[in-house]
Amino acid sequence: MNTPAIKELLYKIGDDQLILGHRNSEWTGLGPILEEDIAFCSMAQDKIGQSLAIFSILHELGEPDPDTNAFLRDAKLFKNCQYVEMPIGEFDFSIVRHFLFDNAEAIRFKHLTDSSFIPLANLSKKIKGELKYHTMHANTWIKRLGNGSKESIDRVQKALNDSWTMALGMFEVSPYEAELIQEKIFVGEKVIMQEWYESISATIEGTELSLPDLYSSKPMLGGRQGLHTESLIKLLDEMSEVIRLDPEAEW
Repeated sequence: MNTPAIKELLYKIGDDQLILGHRNSEWTGLGPILEEDIAFCSMAQDKIGQSLAIFSILHELGEPDPDTNAFLRDAKLFKNCQYVEMPIGEFDFSIVRHFLFDNAEAIRFKHLTDSSFIPLANLSKKIKGELKYHTMHANTWIKRLGNGSKESIDRVQKALNDSWTMALGMFEVSPYEAELIQEKIFVGEKVIMQEWYESISATIEGTELSLPDLYSSKPMLGGRQGLHTESLIKLLDEMSEVIRLDPEAEW
């Protein structure tokens, strides 16, 4: 078992879920309609629960316990892509991020059900089922807004354009990419990215929206290597405020 490669893969997946879960939770009480407060809150809980399951596997591999990993790590040790750490912005930005990220995750976990690392394969089967509803929600909103008023179409199109290079950072290649593919732990980011683009293109084709070109855009990279924005540092300070008051407290 290639433990360093597996740990790196688990950290980037778990950190993505944890950080976006906390970002999505910020819509609680702020959604444009009550139903969206509930939907974003529910999806946030799913993602944080998924991160807990992934950090639990990491703990079994010798890494710190899930609470320590989630709340007491320095920002430079996080391996999430920079896209998920960005503030929620307006509803158009969050819906577009929801659409681009969750469709990528659905494909990622579909492939991970066949991983040679059995604990991850088993967990991925459960997460794959949860993501079915996340992508359904995201795709429905993109179709609704992308075929709506001129304002809704223009705003979602701008959010797509503004998000694109950040979103491509989701597919930053691992330093263990060759080993992960060779040992059939993970199919690799290029496969995920290509299937993702085909999937989201099929949804966008049914709207008045258009996707930026996949190959002429320069992705925003560095998050997987610990390079993050001030937004992550501020978010981690908020997330860890309670546990830092008394790290030894039992609840």
